[in-house]
Amino acid sequence: MRSERTKQLIIEAFLSLLRENPQMPTAVQIAERAGYSVRSIFERFPDLNALRVAATDYSLAQALALAPPRGADGDRETRLRSQVNTRAHTCERGIALWRVLLQFADQDETGQLKQRVARSRETTIGRIELMYRPELSPMPEEERRQLLIALEALTDFESWARMREQHGLSFDEACEVWIHAIDRLLPPTPVVESAAAA
Repeated sequence: MRSERTKQLIIEAFLSLLRENPQMPTAVQIAERAGYSVRSIFERFPDLNALRVAATDYSLAQALALAPPRGADGDRETRLRSQVNTRAHTCERGIALWRVLLQFADQDETGQLKQRVARSRETTIGRIELMYRPELSPMPEEERRQLLIALEALTDFESWARMREQHGLSFDEACEVWIHAIDRLLPPTPVVESAAAA
């Protein structure tokens, strides 16, 4: 139990340092932040790549726990606002780790970081499919696939970071940009038969 708690504190120290400075922290910096020795880090993680992988798994699990799909049965605007708000918070919290992942993915001989990047993108696409099912379901398969690729790219971490850092948008302003862009890309919402009959 204590060893697991130590691992978690090391991971949290690593993520905390990344949020402050998006450069890969050193083992010494991580140890100082966590309140442990450098040796303690390498007793739990064979190298810094293993720590990056563990931190990614921790962050992905945390993102899923903090961002369950809400409003999936709501009207179009409710679903748009819910999905964008959830995605925006995920990007706001995770951009520093995402950049480190991309930076080190090609150097990772185990391929684990690339797997995590792919899993993150697949999770995003799955959430988009769930939230916009009424609009996506009637589409031909290839058109739907292309639209999902476009929506995932639109709501990527770097897209969020550009709006916030380069264009200086507030959190709410950046959300509105995504909401309007997604709304334009999605086909019209089908009319429910019962509503049409009424």
